[in-house]
Amino acid sequence: MRIILYLGKGGVCKSTVAAATAVRSAELGFRTLVASTDIAHSLADSFDIPLSDKPTEIAPNLWAQEISVVADIHNYWGTIQEYMSSMISGPGVSNVVADELSAIPGMDEIVSLLHINMQAKEQNFDRVIIDAAPTGETIRLLTIPDTFRWYAGHLSRYETGVVRALKPFAGRFLQGTAALLDALSKLDTATAELRDTLSDPEITSYRVVLQPEKMVIREAERAIGYLGLFNYPVDSVVVNRILPDYAGEGEFYNKRREIQMGYMEMIENNFRPLPIWYAPYYAEEVVGIEALSRLATDCFGDEDPGQIFYTGTLQEIIELPDGGYRMRIPLPFVTGSDVKLRKRGDEMFITIGNFKREMILPAVLAKRRAGGGALRDGMLEIDFLPLEPTTEAVPAPAPEEAA
Repeated sequence: MRIILYLGKGGVCKSTVAAATAVRSAELGFRTLVASTDIAHSLADSFDIPLSDKPTEIAPNLWAQEISVVADIHNYWGTIQEYMSSMISGPGVSNVVADELSAIPGMDEIVSLLHINMQAKEQNFDRVIIDAAPTGETIRLLTIPDTFRWYAGHLSRYETGVVRALKPFAGRFLQGTAALLDALSKLDTATAELRDTLSDPEITSYRVVLQPEKMVIREAERAIGYLGLFNYPVDSVVVNRILPDYAGEGEFYNKRREIQMGYMEMIENNFRPLPIWYAPYYAEEVVGIEALSRLATDCFGDEDPGQIFYTGTLQEIIELPDGGYRMRIPLPFVTGSDVKLRKRGDEMFITIGNFKREMILPAVLAKRRAGGGALRDGMLEIDFLPLEPTTEAVPAPAPEEAA
């Protein structure tokens, strides 16, 4: 079983790349499901075929689905919502308002992710390809299992204590609470299994889709950094919409091509050691099975896009005894001894010989000063100093009044 999740900034054509991957996987004989977790679904547009919230077979070995969060909440999580709605409703609160207020924060994200885990558990498909929402929403989506389990655990412990204390006196009254606790317990168990599935590099891979543009590259870097913090395995990067080299196509075209080529070197440096795949910018729209198959071939060549392309840590942050941090980044292909660092806000500029990299730092490091770096055994180690204590300004004493 393989789960491949494509994410990236809005407008980089994640849906198209995810659909192309699924088409190629099906052509290789794997039972493949491609599903969209983006609220603004565009997967059906990629295939030019109507899709529903249930898997629809659209070609041999290929199924597609646009996950409906609303439908699943009503189907699977009615017990929790009904109980909370009954607790909220009362004088001055209409049933409609109470029902809306009872929607648990993050429940829509949980349902989308549990869909992925359900496919992994039931083994209905050899591969599940996920067309995810834009980067920010997807990162929030992937942090939900940890956050939800924290809240569910605290609520469960609190409610269990209350139930145990009141059980001898109010058995009937607590029937609803028991049902809620049972539903929460099942949901918590499912979420724990989900977290294991999403972080297992033998099952799940994350791929960032980008275009050779500065803002897109920066967001892709942030995404990979955050995925690393949560131990979600990234196995490659797809650079989409690369302009072909047509000599003499006019000043505008040549300038755009020149800008793209300038960013290609940045991509090569900033995303090592991840494999990087390149997809061309076509003159026509990439819509339908045939066009998607062509894209998959042009991007991945003869490789099976469903295989695991990379395993290993991309970035590690270690807390030091003195309150500082050490960031470790694998750079196995870089040689040199003199490491030059320059930090500006949340940006770090690294130079080692002919190697240059501009990276975005996570928030925990962005507010600290860099203490130096060194390349040891193919690993770049950068130390960040402890935060300096802030001293509040003491107001000057008021001048004495004249006698």
